[in-house]
Amino acid sequence: MALDSATTAFLAQMAEAGGPALHEMTPQEAREMSDGFIELVGEGPEMARVENITVPSTNGYQVPVRVLVPSDAPRGFIVYLHGGGWVVGGLDGYDTLGRQLAERTDCAVAIVDYRLAPEHTFPAAAEDSWAVLEWAAENSGNYAAADGPLVVAGDSAGGNLSAVLAQRTVREAGPRIDLQVLVYPVTDDNFDSTSYRDPANELMLTATSMKWFWDLYVPDANDRARWDAAPLKAQSLAGVAPAAVLVAEHDVLHDEGRAYARKLAESGVPVRERVFDGQMHGFFQFVNVLPGAKDGMDYVVDAVNDLLDGKPIAAAASGEEARA
Repeated sequence: MALDSATTAFLAQMAEAGGPALHEMTPQEAREMSDGFIELVGEGPEMARVENITVPSTNGYQVPVRVLVPSDAPRGFIVYLHGGGWVVGGLDGYDTLGRQLAERTDCAVAIVDYRLAPEHTFPAAAEDSWAVLEWAAENSGNYAAADGPLVVAGDSAGGNLSAVLAQRTVREAGPRIDLQVLVYPVTDDNFDSTSYRDPANELMLTATSMKWFWDLYVPDANDRARWDAAPLKAQSLAGVAPAAVLVAEHDVLHDEGRAYARKLAESGVPVRERVFDGQMHGFFQFVNVLPGAKDGMDYVVDAVNDLLDGKPIAAAASGEEARA
């Protein structure tokens, strides 16, 4: 279906503001542009407490983490990995989204400020994310129910990192993840897919911009064959955590998101998948701005609450009926 009217109007406003295309910017310029959306999104709900901490990672790096605790006794712990092509994004840009997720699930949410490219190329972001996951597994009782579930979630590049963590826990017998939430995840570097070539998907994220992100994060083409860069390239996903996958209809990443959901199902992993018709890549992060963002948040919250309530995520199946 056509792009929804709210998104069309939003893109028109951005076009009127002018400025170069994303891939024509320097990484710092792209970060400044991204930070410009923080005020637009506004503030999130109050938390019972907020802690800004650091977690040690590789090469002596201390990963900044913001822990949002919504109540005196949260039911679970969510590690949230932000989007931004591994190049932009950070704690402040995802604070409101994290607060909404925390309040509506009654889970503590740890937003991870992993190292960004090109200053820190692959696998720095993945290593930082892993370090925070291990920390979360060891310290979840300080922020939530000690026996509560552990969830990894993320959008776009953060969805990529969440998928990588879910695979790594199986490969290395790491912390148990009870649910992975993948919001239009980057899972492959196949720029020849139908969704990459569809002109209707050249919106906030274009094919050229996505290639720019890949070149900055994984400049060595040989590394792109690795499962921890492109998780769809893993031979099998057997044993990874149950998944909730959200895909946008108008998105260059549409096909690889759906392909990852299928591969999860084919590997026997319980997965629920929904394609959000009329939505573009990036809609989920624009809470308080785009109506579609609320619908996306509803979907994610329902998946987390079903986990908390002991309901099955889904049968190990995925199909065209998963649309909204």
